Amino acid sequence: MDEYLIYTTKAGDTFDSIALELYSDEKLSSRIIDLNPQMADVLIFDANVELRAPIIEEDADTPGTAPPWRR
Repeated sequence: MDEYLIYTTKAGDTFDSIALELYSDEKLSSRIIDLNPQMADVLIFDANVELRAPIIEEDADTPGTAPPWRR
C-alpha cells in the first residue's frame, strides 16, 4: 500500500486548495480524491474532516508548476 499522511481540513477547504497547500499543484487533487472516494462528491469541506493524502516526492529537477503569483 502506498504511504499517505492525514490532512485535517479547515472550514472552506476544497480538494484543489488542499492539493495546492500540500503539493503547490492543484492538478494533484485527483490523487487525494482517489484515496478518499467516500468524499469525492464533497465540494467544500467543513472543519476537522480527516482525509488521506499521498506522500508525493518532489523531483528536484522539476520546477514548481504553480504560476508565479501562487508561489
